[in-house]
Amino acid sequence: MKYLSTFEVAEKWGISHRRVGILCNENRIPGAQRAGGRWIIPEDAEKPADARIKSGKYVKTKTKHRLTRAHREKQLKMSCQALHNAPPNRT
Repeated sequence: MKYLSTFEVAEKWGISHRRVGILCNENRIPGAQRAGGRWIIPEDAEKPADARIKSGKYVKTKTKHRLTRAHREKQLKMSCQALHNAPPNRT
């Protein structure tokens, strides 16, 4: 079996060699192997399908609630008041 470098495959598929390396790291090219510090790809390997969403229906992921500046200042003020009003710690 003949193997090609990422540069050769990139030229064959019309994408960058960096993208070919990323596809190899993601195990999306069957038969791709590491040879030293380089990827070797079987000559008959097919370009993986584009995994981006094409339907227009994007899945929203939950993101952390971002506080506005006013909310952050209010929380800071409240925490400072709580520290100021706390009884002294006498041991």
